[in-house]
Amino acid sequence: MNTKKILSVLLAVIMACCVCFTASAGGAEGSRRITNPYAGVDWNGVTAYKTALHNHTNASDGTPTLRQNLERHAQTDFDIVAVTDHGTVNYSWEYENSSKLIHGALSLVGKSKGELDYLGREGSFANGTAYTLTERNGDDYLVLSDGREIMRVPYGIENNAVSVNAHVNSWFADYHNNSITTYTDAIKGVDRAGGLSVINHPGEYSKARYEIRSANAYNTDEFQYWYHVNKWAKLLDKYDSCLGIDMNSKGDARTRFDRILWDILLMRFAPNGKNIFAICSSDAHQLDKIDTGFVYALMPQKTSAALRNALANGEFFGASHCLGNPDELTEIYKALEELYGESELSKAVKDAALAMDAKATAIEKGEADADDDIGITYSVLDDEGFCFARTQPMITGIEVSNQDGTISIESENALIVRWISNGKLVTTTKADGAVFDIDDYADKTGSYVRAEVFGEGGIVYTQAFLIGSGNAGSVKIVDDGFVDFGVFDFLIGIFGNWSDIIGRMLGLS
Repeated sequence: MNTKKILSVLLAVIMACCVCFTASAGGAEGSRRITNPYAGVDWNGVTAYKTALHNHTNASDGTPTLRQNLERHAQTDFDIVAVTDHGTVNYSWEYENSSKLIHGALSLVGKSKGELDYLGREGSFANGTAYTLTERNGDDYLVLSDGREIMRVPYGIENNAVSVNAHVNSWFADYHNNSITTYTDAIKGVDRAGGLSVINHPGEYSKARYEIRSANAYNTDEFQYWYHVNKWAKLLDKYDSCLGIDMNSKGDARTRFDRILWDILLMRFAPNGKNIFAICSSDAHQLDKIDTGFVYALMPQKTSAALRNALANGEFFGASHCLGNPDELTEIYKALEELYGESELSKAVKDAALAMDAKATAIEKGEADADDDIGITYSVLDDEGFCFARTQPMITGIEVSNQDGTISIESENALIVRWISNGKLVTTTKADGAVFDIDDYADKTGSYVRAEVFGEGGIVYTQAFLIGSGNAGSVKIVDDGFVDFGVFDFLIGIFGNWSDIIGRMLGLS
């Protein structure tokens, strides 16, 4: 038993928690019923609006001013933007919108620099693009001189600004609490205020970001992961207004293993008939991070009411220009080679995967220092943060047939579709005419399947399709013996991380 496991067991004993994990998600038990989160989408009547749900300005700890932030979002073709500064509810792009507490405290420690710069009613960006701000039916729009409009998401904020853990993004609710607060405080507060929320970059707080191999990340035999999985599951079970997790953000360094967490949560919730949604975001604190991750919201019109409805119903896709998981990249390049032969794209993906694997091996042998992103990430962004790929994958239609037990995906600018269930890759198909028949993979498919669509320009994630009738209580969502340690639970992740480092130093792990 290595040092990490020994210390994990000791911590579990000290905290008197009974560690028992119900890992099996079960199958559909003969039922082919597929619950389609996109069933309400009229594919001929919606637009996929490119949406930024998480980014920062120098009103908190971001580098760019609001003006610079929005100029870059315009340059990278965003349709909808939520500015979510720490502890700072976004009320306006026209005039100063900052929390004196948060901005002042961050300025003292050098994390907020420069003058705040808001848009006014009209003006021009540094690149010469003129704009006006207008209000229509209660929503604010930034109207550019070329005719494009960017809608402001109301009341964007990253909650728990002065906590040592527990960042939660929320929108649509005028809520903040800048005392020392927890996940529960923020999610409950947003719920009571009538907003929607999501758990941000969970790999940062569980410390999964510091793992070297996928097999170790969110391994619930380890107390730190057992604890965090149960903590988040309990919150997601109690508060429907908390949509799920952010599973690919920024350059995917912190979140590269958070798709594993998403699947673990789905294995607990899907058999009970509940879906857990996942977003992608940039969490941009610098201009060159703005277009790393985002959401495509499927909406008949560009209004905040339509956006809220799309998010609440799972009628959206996560998307990213970056991937930092070497196992996923290995599966992708092998599929590209098998289905299309070797190409510049397959070689680029392969090179990134092999470089990351080599770095991980060197760390394990003590020949290299660990870092939080293993040094290499596959990305289609240039050094300034602009996408250099000629095309970007997009899902243009989804059809589910319960009679045939099939899920069909139509897409553009895509090459492969990866079908995932129970946390494992079930099969990979060509994007053209992609169909998943659950009868063909009955032995590999549990209570859900989700799809990842990959192309030259990056990756797009569907929400999960639930399989089976879904009976509440059929699988435990929260394990027996779980106790929430509230504001002190950040110590659990730190403990697990340092026990692993100590083990490597002593040559015991």
